[in-house]
Amino acid sequence: MKHQKRANSRIRLLVLAFVGLFAVALVRAAWIQVVDGNAYAAMASKQQRETIEIPAGRGTIFDRTGEPLAIGELATTVYADPRHIVSPRKAAIKAGQTLGIDPDSVFGGLSDRTKRFIYVERKADPAKAKLLQKLGLAGIGFYPEERRTYPQGRVAAQLLGFAGTDNRGLDGLEGSLDKKLAGKPGYEIVVRDPAGQAIDVVTSRKERPGKNVVLTLDHQLQATAEQLLATAVHRWGAKGATAIVMDPRTGSILAMANAPTFDANRFSTAPADERRNRAVTDLYEPGSTFKIVTIAGALEDNVVTPDTSFTLAPTIQVADRVIHESHIRGTERMTVRQILSESSNVGTITIAKDRLGGPELARWISRFGFGKRSGSDLPGESPGMVLPYDHWSGSTIGNVPIGQGIAVTPLQMVSAYAAIGNGGVMPTPHVIAKIGGRKVHHAAGRRVVSKYTADRMTAMFRDVVVEGTGTEAAIPGYTVAGKTGTANKVENGRYVSKYVASFVGLVPARKPRLAILVMVDEPHGQIWGGVVAAPIFRDLARFSLQYLEVPPDAPELKASTSATQ
Repeated sequence: MKHQKRANSRIRLLVLAFVGLFAVALVRAAWIQVVDGNAYAAMASKQQRETIEIPAGRGTIFDRTGEPLAIGELATTVYADPRHIVSPRKAAIKAGQTLGIDPDSVFGGLSDRTKRFIYVERKADPAKAKLLQKLGLAGIGFYPEERRTYPQGRVAAQLLGFAGTDNRGLDGLEGSLDKKLAGKPGYEIVVRDPAGQAIDVVTSRKERPGKNVVLTLDHQLQATAEQLLATAVHRWGAKGATAIVMDPRTGSILAMANAPTFDANRFSTAPADERRNRAVTDLYEPGSTFKIVTIAGALEDNVVTPDTSFTLAPTIQVADRVIHESHIRGTERMTVRQILSESSNVGTITIAKDRLGGPELARWISRFGFGKRSGSDLPGESPGMVLPYDHWSGSTIGNVPIGQGIAVTPLQMVSAYAAIGNGGVMPTPHVIAKIGGRKVHHAAGRRVVSKYTADRMTAMFRDVVVEGTGTEAAIPGYTVAGKTGTANKVENGRYVSKYVASFVGLVPARKPRLAILVMVDEPHGQIWGGVVAAPIFRDLARFSLQYLEVPPDAPELKASTSATQ
């Protein structure tokens, strides 16, 4: 009996203990639900739900023929939640073997349980990522992503620029058109089980792809221009070179090349100097190609005609400076036509000083677009450097007319010649033809000189190629109009024995379809534009005319074999 009473007492105590524990648990549960409920609910939601951004497909950049220049390739990004990794060492080894990466490079991250997200490999090969996914490793996740690639490699790399790892444009057209190309990302909110595996998608928003862009650029002309420049840089031991091919009727740029260049697929390894689109960013003193401004302005102002003649000594003094010709000669009687074809410095300065005058020359410099941006769609364009007239010294009228003491971009220079080739109307240079399937409208061209003046300038530029300093630019079967340029470079405020050789021209001269500039920076062995740059112009123009199927306008013409400055 006593034994039974003791047993009952123990049962009562045990029941009371369970009741007490239950009461404590109930109170604790109530506390958690009522007092700490929101905090724990948020914690649980974070543990079970995850928002995954789905990047939008970046728009493709095409050339004028439909050839892709920048595309997005399918890739898979592999990531991990270290808190759900059962064996970091095993996961690292499996990822390394499957993806072809160093296991040690990810082991540290997989072992760090203080982190909720790490990259195992960004933009991995999709086939390799799929093999890893089949292994079903807890804590390892996957999502699709694009990898920006450039099928043409080096072709137009400085113009196109590049997009970074996150597919955002960092330079060139990729940067300036980033909002159009990027699109809008989507997202998914995923519910995961305790092991980190996705079990449901509770909500999502579909990504919106970026817009495709079509350029006026032609990949064949671009590749040819780059190849010719690379050959010239090697031949002349030059620092670099630039070429632009433009349709003077519309301002469409068919090629814009620089040497040296770089592979856009490996942009991170390229020096900054090679990544810059020097055709629009860099300045140079143009030398005699700038005589277009002085002569065209004098013709338009009716202060000279092509046949106006001057008695010219071999030198001319302007203020405290004595300017020489580029070649030795005695005192001669020369017409304006001869002054241009023989690239007479003394004759050009005489026209500027005695017929135009400083204020009017400054006005023509501005009218031709120097000292300001062209209004193009090209990123990074420089306005150049032009000294305002009220800052001119007494000797300025002696160097600016012959293209020294002024700094321009290759784009500005070719645009000036395009104006002559387009009957006096300067087109707005551009490289973007369509965005998202819609044609892009560019600013209308503006008249710089009359058609009459433009025609007379073209005729005189033809003389440069037929019998002047630019005979190496002649092309069999076609008339060519253009001008050579050779200019000293300035370092630390002084002219040094380094030169820029250039040639700018129009073909066919009778009805120009192309305006082409070639500029070679610091050639060695030869420095003259007629020797260094004119042959590159000839080869590039000849290929372009044949490629574009422009019929010969002078089948009777034969190429000159003489070389001049």
